[in-house]
Amino acid sequence: MKNIIFAFNEDSTKYKQIYEQLKILIERGDILPDEQLPSIRQLAESLHVSRNTTLTAYDLLVAEGYIRGEGRRGYFVNEIEPILFQEALIAPNIKQTESITPVHIDFRAGAVDKANFPLKIWRRISNQALTLQESFLYGDPFGEVCLREQIATYLLQSRGVKTDANAIIIGSSTQQMLIHLGHILKDDFPSVIVEDPGYDGAREAFQFHRFTLETLPVYETGADFSRIEQMKSQVIYVTPSHHSPIGVSMSIQQRQILIHWANKINGYIIEDDYDSEFRYTQQPFPALASIDSTRVIYLGNFSKSFLPGIRLSYMVLPPSLLKRYKQQFHHFESTSSLLSQLTMAKFMEEGEWNRHIKRMRLVYKRKMRHIVSALKEQLEKHVSIIGEQSGLYILVKVHLKYSEEELIERASLSGVKVYPTSLYFINNNTAEPIIKLGFSNLSYDEIEHGVELLSKAWL
Repeated sequence: MKNIIFAFNEDSTKYKQIYEQLKILIERGDILPDEQLPSIRQLAESLHVSRNTTLTAYDLLVAEGYIRGEGRRGYFVNEIEPILFQEALIAPNIKQTESITPVHIDFRAGAVDKANFPLKIWRRISNQALTLQESFLYGDPFGEVCLREQIATYLLQSRGVKTDANAIIIGSSTQQMLIHLGHILKDDFPSVIVEDPGYDGAREAFQFHRFTLETLPVYETGADFSRIEQMKSQVIYVTPSHHSPIGVSMSIQQRQILIHWANKINGYIIEDDYDSEFRYTQQPFPALASIDSTRVIYLGNFSKSFLPGIRLSYMVLPPSLLKRYKQQFHHFESTSSLLSQLTMAKFMEEGEWNRHIKRMRLVYKRKMRHIVSALKEQLEKHVSIIGEQSGLYILVKVHLKYSEEELIERASLSGVKVYPTSLYFINNNTAEPIIKLGFSNLSYDEIEHGVELLSKAWL
């Protein structure tokens, strides 16, 4: 142990506080037997006290047998009988003896396929980015221009969204972008319509700014817009390409209804296009922002389609909000890694992004088919599968006597981790429990084994 530092209080003398702090560290095992303590001079300098103060503290510890002096070598910790502090050790011992079933298969949504990640290419481009002068600066507060230009090109080609790089804001996550967006909306728009069920992270972001929430019911057949004209809110948050979590896509007729509503009331649509790249039955629907860019705030990210840990998201703002946003956040640093931005810009420029999406769409399509087939074979009439046309997860409506909590617990006891959907619901609850199963980071064998374990756990 080379050094130690802590704050003194005025309740007792300094030598006594040094003695007590070291005594606690030794008793807890933070300082191990035979470990060397700082020298009297080192400890005195780090704590800004006299050498006599540290010497007195050490003498007390020597007298009580906690430490020993070894001539010129210094002071060392003695081995202490644990029976002296059994009370402090009871809780850790109990925790260690608890029986915990190991997780064999984790059906977590949001992870990516590690085996197909372009690690060598990403590493090469990342190393190149580190040689750029820009990598040693703070960067643009709204995101690097080179990345914003690449995103603008990609959105036009893949989503039909015509936008300028200047209208794109780069951030770290969808939630972070919604919190910033909420800051400029809250004075003029005190309430927001959210989907029910819907992405709970968006609700948390809106509630952070104390927006009043109105709900838009969403079913397996789609969203119910029958009451939207009677609602007070002028802002709505939706996931039209792949509803979170049900997976249904908004029809072109519903999209037109929504655009008409926003124009009629001078409102805004927040379109979260979080994983539109992975649609397996047909080409992705055009984004709402491609129909009307003046009333749609478009959100996208690289977490689902590329790598969660990269923390890269983006937002396209209509002209009516862009100036206000930039004025408000001009003096704030970017929340996203500059190196990640520069690397992703080059990754897209070299065509690697499009190649990656094309490859992964096929990989995930095959995995989707595999998990659906396994569920139908193993659980047959006991489950209904929701959302198998797109995305990186499916929902399983379970027709058994168990509650959501019981299904998760029984799966856990069999070494399988599955996920609830109740957190997405506000009022529009279902009669039967629905379980969320992600498959993107699992192999075919793991998917099959996991479903087998679920069948044994639930039936």
